[in-house]
Amino acid sequence: YFVDLGLIAVALLAATYIRAKVKFFQRFLIPNAITAGFLLLPLYNFVAPRFGIGTGGLETLIYHLLSFSFISMSLRDRNAGAFNKPILSTSVIITGSLTFQGILGFGITMLFAATIFPNLFPSFGLFIPLGYELGPGQAFAIGKGWEALGFEGAGSIGLTFAALGFIWACFGGIFLINLGIRKKWLSESQIVKLRNRGIKSGVYGPLDPKPVGSYLTTESEAVDGLTLNFAIVGAVYLATYFFLRLVTFLLSLAGPLGEELAVNLWGLSFIFAALLALVAKAVIGKLGVNHVLDNGSLSRISGISVDLLVSAAIGAISLVIVMKNIIPILVLGVLAGVFTMVYVLWMASRLFKDHAFERAIMLYGASTGTLPTGLALLRVLDPEFESPVAVDYMYGSGIAFFLAIPYVLSINLPAYGYARSDPSRYWLLVALLGGYLIAVLVAMRLLGGKGTFRKPFSIRFSSMEGK
Repeated sequence: YFVDLGLIAVALLAATYIRAKVKFFQRFLIPNAITAGFLLLPLYNFVAPRFGIGTGGLETLIYHLLSFSFISMSLRDRNAGAFNKPILSTSVIITGSLTFQGILGFGITMLFAATIFPNLFPSFGLFIPLGYELGPGQAFAIGKGWEALGFEGAGSIGLTFAALGFIWACFGGIFLINLGIRKKWLSESQIVKLRNRGIKSGVYGPLDPKPVGSYLTTESEAVDGLTLNFAIVGAVYLATYFFLRLVTFLLSLAGPLGEELAVNLWGLSFIFAALLALVAKAVIGKLGVNHVLDNGSLSRISGISVDLLVSAAIGAISLVIVMKNIIPILVLGVLAGVFTMVYVLWMASRLFKDHAFERAIMLYGASTGTLPTGLALLRVLDPEFESPVAVDYMYGSGIAFFLAIPYVLSINLPAYGYARSDPSRYWLLVALLGGYLIAVLVAMRLLGGKGTFRKPFSIRFSSMEGK
């Protein structure tokens, strides 16, 4: 693992240098972790195996770092901000994105399986919501569970879809920002600032003011504040491990079916990690010591986890597996990218009354890449995060997370159906997606008002928004 971490570190250093020097990477706001991942990709496919280094270490890091990022973000204090309509609208758009991406992916997979790719695994297209909306960690963790059910190379295919999502996030995001300038979906003052602002290298200069990343909540001679926050995250992760061991034992009493369910629950450990983090946060609050938790330190832990995770996720992709499935990957990847772009613009222009285009950019970046990608795109329009967009997204994504738990738990149904030769489980997923679809449409109508579905082929941003 330390060799793998060392290789990731060198790749991140190289990527940081590239971003600082090459205007192409600055212009398209390509995160250093993505560049590092693509530097690692040929290394782990062609060079590292000659030295006995495989992708197993990267895959393990992805699995564990995913839970660390979820725990650290769940422990953050979210008391700031008020519950409002934009938060609800954000949660509806995120849930709708999962729903529509699932319908698109599963529908095209069934079409392929019935025509030109009869051996295509029924869960193949579900990597669209997993890789685009949820991210590389979730796509890989659930994909590894599908491998045990007969889906060859599912973990690597999941990482491939996540990588495609990052590409759509970076290049598609910049395209949307330029489109917004041309269409005057931003205020004149914003457009002037955008045109006058220089492209950023990703590294603060020697004379630039440095933002505060975290605060100490302990005396450093006793224990560093960051160390204490990391220890709390680690303790919650250990609790997650023992909790899943207990669940595995109890389910094993139910026989082979229970054991099979337990195996797949381990692939969803990040959900249990986040839930136990919320429990730990409540306990810490009851004990009156919640002041030792520092949002900045927890954000740094999450940031490190995500940067390492994304780099490892792209580096761990097996090019052999990808080439075997290149046609369905490209078809699904392109359709998902175009659909997500149109969907987010359409929804945001109808459900938001303030900062609508900025919210669309944030949602698009997070719905194809990850939260940091969405924030990177938002920073282009709102460098100091002066608008409520980022905070509203955090609250909205928290609501969407709980709404999506049944969805994530049920996404294994086609894989179970394939393994047991029981197509009826496909229809259970279809029914679930139908239920989500109805709920999303009803919520859209309630939040958007009578005119929500009028002029369905128009985008309704106003050039005066975001002042």
